[in-house]
Amino acid sequence: MACSIVQFCYFQDLQAARDFLFPHLREEIPAGAVRRDPSKSTNWEDDGWGAWEETEPQEPFYPQEEEGNTCKTQKTSWLQDCVLSLSPTNDLMVIAREQKAVFLVPKWKYSDKGKEEMQFAVGWSGSLNVEEGECVTSALCIPLASQKRSSTGRPDWTCIVVGFTSGYVRFYTENGVLLLAQLLNEDAVLQLKCRTYEIPRHPGVTEQNEELSILYPAAIVTIDGFSLFQSLRACRNQVAKAAASGNENIQPPPLAYKKWGLQDIDAIIDHASVGIMTLSPFDQMKTASNIGGFNAAIKNSPPAMSQYITVGSNPFTGFFYALEGSTQPLLSHVALAVASKLTSALFNAASGWLGWKSKHEEEAVQKQKPKVEPATPLAVRFGLPDSRRHGESICLSPCNTLAAVTDDFGRVILLDVARGIAIRMWKGYRGAQIGWIQIVEDLHERVPEKVDFSPFGNTQGPSRVAQFLVIYAPRRGILEVWSTQQGPRVGAFNVGKHCRLLYPGYKIMGLNNVTSQSWQPQTYQICLVDPVSGSVKTVNVPFHLALSDKKSERAKDMHLVKKLAALLKTKSPNLDLVETEIKELILDIKYPATKKQALESILASKRLPFSCLRNITQTLMDTLKNQELEAVDEGLLQFCANKLRLLHLYESVSQLNSVDFHSDTPFSDDDLAVLLRLNEKELLKLQALLEKYKQENFRTNVRFSDDKDGVLPVKTFLEYLEYEKDVLNIKKISEEEYVALGSFFFWKCLHGESSTEDMCHTLESAGLSPQLLLSLLLSVWLSKEKDILDKPQSVCCLHTMLSLLSKMKVAIDETWDSQSVSPWWQQMRTACIQSENNGAALLSAHVGHSVAAQISNNMTEKKFSQTVLGAESEALTDSWEALSLDTEYWKLLLKQLEDCLILQTLLHSKGNTRTSKVSSLQAEPLPRLSVKKLLEGGKGGIADSVAKWIFKQDFSPEILKLANKQRDVENPDEPKEGINRGFLEVSEVEMDLGAIPDLLHLAYEQFPCSLELDVLHAHCCWEYVVQWNKDPEEARFFVRSIEHLKHILNAHIQNGIALMMWNTFLVKRFSAATYLMDKVGKAPKDRLCRRDVGMSDTAMTSFLGSCLDLLQTLMEADVSRDEMQLPVLDTEDAWLSVEGPISIVELALEQKHIHYPLVEHHSILCSILYAVMRFSLKSVKPLSLFDSKGKNAFFKDLTSIQLLPSGEMDPNFVSVRQQFLLKVVSAAVQAQHSVRKDKDPSEEATPFGKDQDWPVLAVDLAHHLQVSEDVVRRHYVGELYNYGVDHLAEEAILQVHDKEVLASQLLVLTGQRLAHALLRTQTKEGMELLARLSPTLCTWLKAMDPQDLQNTEVPIATTAKLVNKVIELLPEKHGQYSLALHLIEAVEAISIPSL
Repeated sequence: MACSIVQFCYFQDLQAARDFLFPHLREEIPAGAVRRDPSKSTNWEDDGWGAWEETEPQEPFYPQEEEGNTCKTQKTSWLQDCVLSLSPTNDLMVIAREQKAVFLVPKWKYSDKGKEEMQFAVGWSGSLNVEEGECVTSALCIPLASQKRSSTGRPDWTCIVVGFTSGYVRFYTENGVLLLAQLLNEDAVLQLKCRTYEIPRHPGVTEQNEELSILYPAAIVTIDGFSLFQSLRACRNQVAKAAASGNENIQPPPLAYKKWGLQDIDAIIDHASVGIMTLSPFDQMKTASNIGGFNAAIKNSPPAMSQYITVGSNPFTGFFYALEGSTQPLLSHVALAVASKLTSALFNAASGWLGWKSKHEEEAVQKQKPKVEPATPLAVRFGLPDSRRHGESICLSPCNTLAAVTDDFGRVILLDVARGIAIRMWKGYRGAQIGWIQIVEDLHERVPEKVDFSPFGNTQGPSRVAQFLVIYAPRRGILEVWSTQQGPRVGAFNVGKHCRLLYPGYKIMGLNNVTSQSWQPQTYQICLVDPVSGSVKTVNVPFHLALSDKKSERAKDMHLVKKLAALLKTKSPNLDLVETEIKELILDIKYPATKKQALESILASKRLPFSCLRNITQTLMDTLKNQELEAVDEGLLQFCANKLRLLHLYESVSQLNSVDFHSDTPFSDDDLAVLLRLNEKELLKLQALLEKYKQENFRTNVRFSDDKDGVLPVKTFLEYLEYEKDVLNIKKISEEEYVALGSFFFWKCLHGESSTEDMCHTLESAGLSPQLLLSLLLSVWLSKEKDILDKPQSVCCLHTMLSLLSKMKVAIDETWDSQSVSPWWQQMRTACIQSENNGAALLSAHVGHSVAAQISNNMTEKKFSQTVLGAESEALTDSWEALSLDTEYWKLLLKQLEDCLILQTLLHSKGNTRTSKVSSLQAEPLPRLSVKKLLEGGKGGIADSVAKWIFKQDFSPEILKLANKQRDVENPDEPKEGINRGFLEVSEVEMDLGAIPDLLHLAYEQFPCSLELDVLHAHCCWEYVVQWNKDPEEARFFVRSIEHLKHILNAHIQNGIALMMWNTFLVKRFSAATYLMDKVGKAPKDRLCRRDVGMSDTAMTSFLGSCLDLLQTLMEADVSRDEMQLPVLDTEDAWLSVEGPISIVELALEQKHIHYPLVEHHSILCSILYAVMRFSLKSVKPLSLFDSKGKNAFFKDLTSIQLLPSGEMDPNFVSVRQQFLLKVVSAAVQAQHSVRKDKDPSEEATPFGKDQDWPVLAVDLAHHLQVSEDVVRRHYVGELYNYGVDHLAEEAILQVHDKEVLASQLLVLTGQRLAHALLRTQTKEGMELLARLSPTLCTWLKAMDPQDLQNTEVPIATTAKLVNKVIELLPEKHGQYSLALHLIEAVEAISIPSL
């Protein structure tokens, strides 16, 4: 029991407070501070610290830091520059700097490790200054007692007192609402200190009044605590009333205070108000002689005086004494301006900053400053003169007898307050922070001794009190605890160099000698705030550390405990010798608590064998029993007895497990069928299910414990179990530890290697309840699934064990009503329902069902034999009802477990995928299933789990169809088609399905409603889009989601799912893509796409294509839903009790009808965006193709009615749209037919999915955009001829209406081809041919520009066909008809030489 430092609170976000107080550090702060705890006590040796006491360290204390480290230092040491205060009840902390302040309040939260802990969170932050330029100099958090009789001992509320450089002292609530402002002196406030009521320890000690003392550079003001308490309560009530009504204005009672002007001292830095003291007659005469001389008159009764001590310079420490009654208390009128404007103060604070109305009103208030009363002079009576020493702080001890002072020489000086002298000095503590801890002795820990009973009260005397001085040396990062007055250092901790030590020195204000006795609030005497680890710690010091070694039996005991610990660590070959030494040590220890601690450490040792532990415990037990009853501690005796019983139990179980016990009874399938009450067919079905489950479940890497089953170290055994009133209970331990304990008891029995009857008898006699044993047995059975399924004989052992446990006295209550559910069997069913090991759970449920039926039959026979003959029929009826009720629960559970097993088998199966690309999202393992999870997963839980498996395997929707077709035998022709098509789809992704179709088929049969094909496709569609949303780069997930959407047959479900997908995942990204493309006016680059839409440019192209598919599917579903009925969503009988979230399909059916024209409008925009991205078009602003009505309708709810464009469109819009569509057609033909070195460009068309038929889509868009469709068709024909794809162009001509215009366009293209053939190839034959042509044709050909041709390698025969086509299309009266005839001649002339 050494000195320790304990963390009791953390900061939730200390960085936020630092950012607010130090804005210039904000950008340089890392994202999050790592929580660490450097406060572990280390084994400091006293010898190594002597140097600190002998000599003062040489300056500089640290090596000089480089300039670059200045900012880093400021980031860690920022708390040293703040005013800090913590309420002693730990319910509020204030951190202030200059004008700003942050109020932190504690909240219980769960940490990263899952433990509940207290964390300080920001409750309020803002500026506190009212006058310009004033800064915070000091702050206190004073908890105020509740006046209610039913109070629990916690404070009613906490008041924050803040002193400013302007001289104002202001009082605030926890929410930053200003209650009171007082200007008692016009100099800056240096220090605020508080004293609260303490019950006097002795009758001779003067009772001290509560007060708040305020130190100014040359004055001390003390405010009476009772007066302050009443004023603050009145102000707070007034704020509440003002907030409620707005017109309440009750004047609070005035503050009573005294003001002393301190004289004959140069500078004051800190002070301590010791309180009222009365001199002894000798001290009174000595003081009178010193002041008045030899003839001084002495009063009969010594006068009461208030003592004040100041630290500063000249004198270094000054002692002041103010006679009580020498001056009347001053009454301060509580600021009228504050009282009249409390309403505005409240609302200003609520809005996040604190001020008073507007600026001109604030200035008016400031001009009328309250009158400042003059101070009563008070001369220093004496001091410690030291002209070179300057005091920095003073800290008064809790009992007001000692004070610790720090100075600029790095000393800590201990003062005797009553005598005014220094009694001790510590060197080498520059910049030290100090505090006190007062510890009261616990009388129960004293050594019980044989004494005569005294008639005078407690024979052990009153509790003693010890005081310890705590010194934090920031330069060394050391926190030390010293025993006063002349005691040694009792503790030292390495805590870091940037902490703050907080010592309030007061408790709760508002208590008196009556209320303080009933209140026992938890208060912290001292706290250490560590900004680096973000924690608040306190120091625990045991009382015995204040006792000297000669007087302290506890110190001797601690020495023996340390010796024992060292002995337990040593490796000794002679265990008998070690055992003897340990016995001697533990018997020498006097304190019962220490003796118990020593025995605990012995029992927790890994080195000692079981026999040693048993012998030592037995020896101690015998020794205690032999002592006289008064001298024996009952707690220690009970502890020993309980541990001894546990050791005997451990020994008995270990012996049973070590006996070589084997049952030679052969075990066959018929025996198993009889045991489980199953017929041959049912048993074969069960075995087949379990075999499939084993194959699929255990080929994955299932990790099991490396420990040997059934072996448990005695140390661990003792840690798991405890006795409470002769009942053996298991402590709160983890699941793995629970299984280990169960294995120790039952594993050998389940394997038939230990006697089941003997084990049950041993455990029952040890005090373990049957319910606890059943829980342990099931935990072992359900966790060791692999071993159990490999060894069917264990089922017989489980049956025997369960039968024995059920026959124990408290297992099944004899008075149990036959028409209600047995709690015993319900416990077993609950364990099976919660288990994720479905194979073991199904087997245990069969065993439980069998044993339950057997016991029920026995009870029925017993009851039947006792009945009279006349009531035979009645007895049979009763027994049948009782049997049927409990059997129904078992049958339901068996059906649920069988379903869960089949589903789990399916989810563990996987195809042999040969595709290399697997997303990290698909690599995540699926959670294991249990009946409980399925019951709590909602109606869609089963389909959702299968959808997650399908996503993980990335199966085609056709595979689901394929498995489903196997049960459809109505149309034998259709399945063949479906199967063939399915296999074609599957071959594309190259996957070996193995047993998956059979397992799927089995799952469909078990869950005909939950896995109905539309429901499954809907869940798959949703799962894929959810996963795509996590990683939008995986565009194939979105494509697969749309595939599943298209496979949904019911239009109502299809419509709802598509609409939910659009609203949840797509519309935001779609709008972002639209605005981005409209802003840049072209297909955006990859960087912009990632910034605005959150995906790459290739992923965005696929995204827009999939959006187009979704919108088209939505429109198709809307059209066909009117012809379909709403689907009926049924649930299987075994799963009617399902609860949980609403399913996706139910949500889909709740969706409203879409507004078809609005969806069509979005579809047009999507087509435009897709075209721009697909062909990387430039100079296109998609939104410029729409008027204002069209633009405003975009991205609105698709179910809402929007004002859409109607009537004739502006010709300017139509012209822009036509240019865009022609550009799309050109780009599409170019992408499809441009001659490239790398052939087969169709593979590069789109990275995901099939490409659109763009010419058809362009014509469709032209129809919706009011552009002439024929213009688009003619352009398409022209582009095809341009790229030399004449055979396709001839087919496309059939779609053109105005063939005359088309012929004119094609005539030009023919001329370009001929011009290239004649003019570009400068051959002799070509020149001669050109000379033979008519001048008109020559001139026309020379005017042609063959550079516009995309494909110049077209054979002349193909061009001849084109000319004939032009002649065919041109009417004879057309102006260019003769030119066409000339072209025929030219083509024929060209083609003749080539023959």
